[in-house]
Amino acid sequence: MNTQKQKLMLEGGARLGRIKRELVEAVKVGVTPLEIDALADRFITAGGDYPSFKTVRGYHHATCINLNSAVVHGIPTAIPFRAGDLVTIDVGLVHKGWHLDTSVTVCPPPVDPKTEKFLEIGKIALSEALKQALPGRSVYQVSQAMQEVVEAADYNVIRDLTGHGVGRHLHEEPNIPCYADPRTKNYILKPGQSIAVEIMYSMGDYRLKTGPDGWTLSTIDGSLTAMFEESVFVTDSGNQILTI
Repeated sequence: MNTQKQKLMLEGGARLGRIKRELVEAVKVGVTPLEIDALADRFITAGGDYPSFKTVRGYHHATCINLNSAVVHGIPTAIPFRAGDLVTIDVGLVHKGWHLDTSVTVCPPPVDPKTEKFLEIGKIALSEALKQALPGRSVYQVSQAMQEVVEAADYNVIRDLTGHGVGRHLHEEPNIPCYADPRTKNYILKPGQSIAVEIMYSMGDYRLKTGPDGWTLSTIDGSLTAMFEESVFVTDSGNQILTI
């Protein structure tokens, strides 16, 4: 197992975890996605790291910020957050050549009980998936764990997007669906692998459409969505959650 990789990804993951918490604290009514993005960029570069998402061709921001029905790839805008918005912050950094990736969905108060339950289910689903991200377990088992939690609560997992390997590149193999895809039964996790496990789900239809900006993917029925993601290092005996 590459212990140097593990050491550096632990360092980078700890930095990104702290940045994520700072960004969550900054999400308030009246603040704009662009302001959150500028904070992320400043925090990342102040630590000597580089925003992972700026390595994606044609993308120029440190974050993707998605509101309400938008699931991924939302370009930060100057439109202020409103009370009750579901705000998903997706952020990554490159630390000494290694990429880390994490996401969280929050809601500026007041938060109604329906939304609170929706967000709590996503946290539980990710937690259950991470328990399966172990050496010798399959990607199928990781995906099945999150799907079961989400669907038991009468929500739907997004099927057209996946988690992924993460390391020297932002997106690597394997793809890690949010549902139990039989094609992933034979992909077995091994010590030394680093993966980004993410749960993407909606209150309604799981099908997606691309927005006018050519980047943002949203539910076709406008139903609310959320996403939670952590980067994980698979060890000989278990795993280390890098971005917690």
